[in-house]
Amino acid sequence: MRFKRTRSGASLKLKIGAVAGLLFLHLPLLLIFLYAFTTEEKSYQFPPPDYTLKWFGVVWERQDIWDAFGLSLRIALIATGAAIVLGTLAAAAVARTRFFGREAVSLLIILPIALPGVVTGIALRSAFDIADIPFSFWTIVLGHATFCVVVVYNNAVARLRRTSPSLLEASLDLGANGFQTFRYVLLPNLATALLAGGMLAFALSFDEVIVTTFTAGQQTTLPIWMLSELVRPRQRPVTNVVAVFVVIITFLPILMAYYFTRGGEATAGHGK
Repeated sequence: MRFKRTRSGASLKLKIGAVAGLLFLHLPLLLIFLYAFTTEEKSYQFPPPDYTLKWFGVVWERQDIWDAFGLSLRIALIATGAAIVLGTLAAAAVARTRFFGREAVSLLIILPIALPGVVTGIALRSAFDIADIPFSFWTIVLGHATFCVVVVYNNAVARLRRTSPSLLEASLDLGANGFQTFRYVLLPNLATALLAGGMLAFALSFDEVIVTTFTAGQQTTLPIWMLSELVRPRQRPVTNVVAVFVVIITFLPILMAYYFTRGGEATAGHGK
């Protein structure tokens, strides 16, 4: 008996619900782009009375914005580098060895990204105060690394669990030493997972504001600068222009990470 396949499209209600959900998620972002071009300085009038590009020139000439941008960029790069090293080592230990409490260790590694940022920030601030560590550039890096490690770890441990140990054994049997096995066998299998995890970690670190607030001291990252500008608004379109650049800077690595993990089954943590 032969069965005829039928294709049923989504119902109208489901389509409307999907469109409404997408608008709810992305309409605020579109408004940021819109008000980056408005001529109105201190209020949000819809529709904007007129449009201009002058705020992009104002942002370009503001040294305080460039200083905050440079600080955020350096912190994100260093925190991402540390996360790649520590997350990969932790993933290798959990995925390739068996020891008592392995699952508990895995849970503790993942825990920082599951906790509210306020809790993580308070905990780090208390630890720095007890250890008498002054708040500086490095305290922000340490704070960001706590959750960046989780993203890299999730990606690396998933890839390691899918990589057959027999590949490493075969490499060693054929005369390769440990470094050669890592370079020619393990690293090519981990490369896309580490790249995706690193880009996600960079995006998370670059726009982090809650943990940074508790660990920055007198340092002003770009998200902290934006927050202070919103609290004491002078030129709202300037903040919107900076927000546009932040969206672009964080969207590109997330898009690339999605490209490398779009299969879904190859890498964990791709949905964060």
